[in-house]
This record gives sequence, structure tokens and C-alpha cells, in this order.
Amino acid sequence: MRSWTKKRHGLRIDIALMPILSRYLRVSAAFAAVILAGLTHGVSAQTVDNVVTRPLATAPEPLKTGRPQTDGAGPSTGVGVFDRMGAKLPDLPPEKDYKGPVDDAYGAYQRGYYLTAMEKALPRAQLGDPAAQALMGELLADGLGVKRDMKNAAFWYSKGAEGGDAAAMFKYSLMLIEGRFVKRDKAKADEYMHKAADAGNASAQFNWGQILTADNPGDKGLKLALPYYEKAAEQGIADAQYAVAEIYASLPDLPEEKKQLSREWMARAAHAGYDTAQVDLGIWFVNGQNGPRDFVKGFQWLRLAANRGNVVAQNKLAHLYINALGTKPDPVEAAKWYVLSRRAGLPDAALEDFYLGIEEDQQKAAIDAANKFRRIQ
Repeated sequence: MRSWTKKRHGLRIDIALMPILSRYLRVSAAFAAVILAGLTHGVSAQTVDNVVTRPLATAPEPLKTGRPQTDGAGPSTGVGVFDRMGAKLPDLPPEKDYKGPVDDAYGAYQRGYYLTAMEKALPRAQLGDPAAQALMGELLADGLGVKRDMKNAAFWYSKGAEGGDAAAMFKYSLMLIEGRFVKRDKAKADEYMHKAADAGNASAQFNWGQILTADNPGDKGLKLALPYYEKAAEQGIADAQYAVAEIYASLPDLPEEKKQLSREWMARAAHAGYDTAQVDLGIWFVNGQNGPRDFVKGFQWLRLAANRGNVVAQNKLAHLYINALGTKPDPVEAAKWYVLSRRAGLPDAALEDFYLGIEEDQQKAAIDAANKFRRIQ
């Protein structure tokens, strides 16, 4: 199993890359971030609305990345409805006539008419149509319109995989890896995952990258996996976007133009709602890693991840409130985020010293605020 060594809370630990199954078929990739030293130049005081960064004689100690596991000041909210009122929207471009074959079974499936989808797919599946066989597997695996039946789903996925359907190959590969409803077979699972990835299935591309890194420790595996991560990232897989960002930032001998895109890919994953990417992007902004330092953006991304319940972000946010980096100093807010991260099992000696040093009424206010905290989904 591939692991990267990284610093976390003053220690060095190994974080294993979680193999094989992506969270798209419900296991996430856990890529460890590589710690890069922060810049050490002085910073001038600046005010952005009510957000203040104080002048520093020296730069703060870089935040360390960790897991318990954008560009812009924060996630875009788009153009508001009031901004658009009274403005004439451009006409939609005319739709091109579609002259390809129409798949009635998939059309019914997409509209939620699952029994109709099965009625139309089953005769085709019995005649050897791989796409219909894949659809039969999907309907049975998810219990759509019929009772869930994983053994029959496995049968139809296997037939679709034999016929070369990319979705069927991907799903059947996962079943071969898990070994619950079919006999476990890593060699066949790898074969189908590789074929599905080469056929353009985005989730298969990400998972094949995971398999390559697991089976080929070190830089060799990362170099073999990178093209598949890149393809999956281009298709919008947030885990793959995060993986590309980390590899671009850390793998030696990559072209400089790729290294310069590491923060952009991290931002894409963060904008997609991947909280680990939001944490790392925030830390990159604070430390000036893989791009210019920006305390305000770093604070905003860490606050977003903290409010979504990420424990590492909560810990780092406490440090930002104490040191007035990207925000005004606020001992109660700092203590609140520390209390939350400590309750979740993330100790921090420096934050404990801070907490014990504030006034008793501030401690009580922080505990009360922590008790009222509710995660934002």
C-alpha cells in the first residue's frame, strides 16, 4: 500500500493511500499532502472590509497540513436574482438536431420510469446488448422498480463487462474487488478497471490510478497514475482534482507548467465541496505554498471547511483567530474552534496553553458557542 510521510502536529506519520474503491462507489481517496515551507518575508497591515491582518515583524510559522479524516475570496455564489432583474438575458443557442440512435430504455431510466426501463432493457440484454445488460445490473443493484438483487445484478454486470460496456466493467470490477456477491478476483478486477478507464469512464480512471499507486510504491506509481488522475480530474472528479494538485506540487521532474497549476487544481476540488481540498487550499494560502500568500483567502477557506465539520480546519482556524491572520483577533472564537477540535480527538498543546490563559468568562462563552455549533452541510 502506497504511503506518503508527512508532518502533522509536530510529528511525522505515514498516511496510507486508501486503495481501490473511490467514494464515487463509496470509498474516498486519501492523499497525504506534502508539507512545503512557508515564506518568511514581512507582511504589511491591510484591511479588507472588516477583515484585518496585522503587521508582522516576521512571517507566522507555517500551518501544518493534516487529516483526521480557490482561487477567489471564497466559493462563488454567482449572479444574484436581484442583479439580473430588468436585464435581458441572451437568447439560447438553437439546439442541433440529434441524428443518433435513441435508447428508449435509458431514457425511461433517466426519467425515473424504472419498470418501463426494465421492460425495454431486458429483451435487449437477453440478446447480448452490453448497454442494456449494464442497465439491468444498475436497476437490480439499486433496487429501482424491483427488489434489490445483487446476485442477479452481478450476473448482468458481468455480461455487460464481457461485451465491453465501460460502466459495466467498472461496476463489475468493484464487485470482483469486494468479493461479496462474486468470487474475489484481483487480476480480473484490474483488467476490467483498466479497460473501463481506457474507455473513458471517469470513476474507473480515478480508481485505476489508485490501483497503480497501490501496486507501484514510490514515484513510479504516481507517474503511472498521473495520466489517469488527470483524465478523471478533467471530467470533474473532485478526488482526482485533489490528487492532481498534490502530485503536481510534490512530484519531482514534472514540467514547470504543470507545477504552476497545482493551486488551480486544488481550487477546483475545493469549489466542488471536497473539504480536504478546502483545508489544504486554505493552508497553502496562509503559508504561501504553490502561489502567493493571502491570509484573507486562507482564512475564508479554512472557515468554510471548519463550519462543515472538518476537524483539522477547526484546529487551524483557532490559530488564525489567535494571531489575527486574515481576520480580527477573537479569543472566544479561537477557543470555540479549539474546544470543537479537541472534543473530536485532535489535541494541540499550544492551543491548550492559550485556552488556559484566557479569562474564565471567555472560556465559558467558548464552551457555550461550541455546544451550539451545528455543521453546515
